[in-house]
Amino acid sequence: MTRRLGLGLLAAVPVAVVAVFFVLPVGAMLQRGVWPDGSFDPGAVLDVLRRPRTGRVLWFTVWTSTVATLVAVLLGLPAAYVLHRLRFPGRALVRTALLVPFVLPTVVVGLAVRQLIASSGPLGFLDLDGTPVAILIGLVFFNVAVVIRTVGAAWEGLDRRPAEAAAALGATPAQVFRTVTLPALRPAIVSAASVVFLFCATAFGVVLVLGGVRYSSVETEIYLLTADLLDLPAAAALSLVQMLAVVALLVVVGRLRAVPDPTVRRVAAAPTRPRRRDVPAVAMTLLTLGLVSLPVLALVVGSVRREGRWSLAYYRALGGSAEGLLQTSVADALAASLRIAVDATWMSLSLGLVVAFVVTRTVRTRAGRRARAVLDGFFMLPLGVSAVTLGFGFLIALDSPPLDLRSSPVLVPIAQALVALPLVVRILVPVLAGIDDRQRQAAASLGAGPLRTLLTVDLAVVWRPLLAAAGFAFAVSLGEFGATSFIVRPAEPTLPVVIYRLLGHPGALNYGTAMAASVVLAAVTAGVILVVERLRVPAVGAW
Repeated sequence: MTRRLGLGLLAAVPVAVVAVFFVLPVGAMLQRGVWPDGSFDPGAVLDVLRRPRTGRVLWFTVWTSTVATLVAVLLGLPAAYVLHRLRFPGRALVRTALLVPFVLPTVVVGLAVRQLIASSGPLGFLDLDGTPVAILIGLVFFNVAVVIRTVGAAWEGLDRRPAEAAAALGATPAQVFRTVTLPALRPAIVSAASVVFLFCATAFGVVLVLGGVRYSSVETEIYLLTADLLDLPAAAALSLVQMLAVVALLVVVGRLRAVPDPTVRRVAAAPTRPRRRDVPAVAMTLLTLGLVSLPVLALVVGSVRREGRWSLAYYRALGGSAEGLLQTSVADALAASLRIAVDATWMSLSLGLVVAFVVTRTVRTRAGRRARAVLDGFFMLPLGVSAVTLGFGFLIALDSPPLDLRSSPVLVPIAQALVALPLVVRILVPVLAGIDDRQRQAAASLGAGPLRTLLTVDLAVVWRPLLAAAGFAFAVSLGEFGATSFIVRPAEPTLPVVIYRLLGHPGALNYGTAMAASVVLAAVTAGVILVVERLRVPAVGAW
């Protein structure tokens, strides 16, 4: 009873934080749609869904997300094998290069792809700028890392002996993959595809930069309805539809994660040197690396070219305020982004560590296991709710005492911490769950108290993943744009917000300064991810 009470009190802290700073704002936003005039009116949601434009937006979101998911899976599977089952020089560097796009700000991803396919870009002859294909390129570029990491982690932990036994019995490599490897990887592949579809359907900056007003997803339509048209009931209706779809996907992913194949042994298999049969997979990996590198290279080259000449003028402009367009310099915005990301990181780590500790405790009753699963799912909700909905919900819900925080400097770090929280939890939960509870019992039998046991058993295992989680949280917070664009103070904008403002105003100097700022932000993110890659624990978790 004392142990259950202690866990309950421990869980109450993050539950209260998420309830106040996530459930309350999102609920306030949805209330505008279902209770538009102070009375319950579900017909208002149906009226919005009957609009012709709403149908076009929903269909565009579904088909682009589906196509982008299929392409990301096809490109990601060979790379997952090469980077997690083979050993070669520079493997960590290639992993980092393929992971960086996922943690880049979405506005930077959109700008990089636009620079690649613009009329003056390397692929300008294809005339893809302003088309749905450009959006698909951006979505695949952003999400292929999810497939590589999720499937790669499962592939890395597969026991080699069943495949070797099948090969010894005369099976060809293709037959071994189809009959042994693929069934073992199917849950990870379906899980990765579900998450990629979720990220594509809720993509904001990529679609906003590459699609503009002509092509809108549900996420960008919510933004346009909220920020430009002030049609809150319609925005809330779309948010409700999006949340229902997200919850359904999270349930599917949760079931796949909770029911592993009992016939598959999970061991940390040592990588091997590439063999002749690995040439096709290596070639596909090199192709994926090239496709991922092209937009970044186009962005870097564009940032040092001005009027047909090599120049650092755009980087020198980072110290100015873009000809009075901004209230602060771009360099000051970078400094503000770093400070806010540090605050968001320790907030998300504090909450995520408590959540991971609670949901990985041994529970012997069915009711306890059900409660643990509900709690785990509750903290995954920020993963799929529109960041635009969250940001605007902050303005609606946190506008009166004792929660009048609209002008508070802590609001932006809190929003970014909520966005990073699911990722932190997903990194730490597999590590803590993998600790044999008998080690804690042995420490207790030798006289160690609960705190001493926590320090000597749990902390000794979790410190590397904890640092990796800190790196990911920092990178995600540094690039967060959706919620931040609503609640950031004009005098202290973050760098992604500044980049979008620069893109929204004509002029070669503004566009070039946005590219230079994007390169700086990408370089900082790449450095963080390189450190995270060195801290990664093999065969434990996807991230």
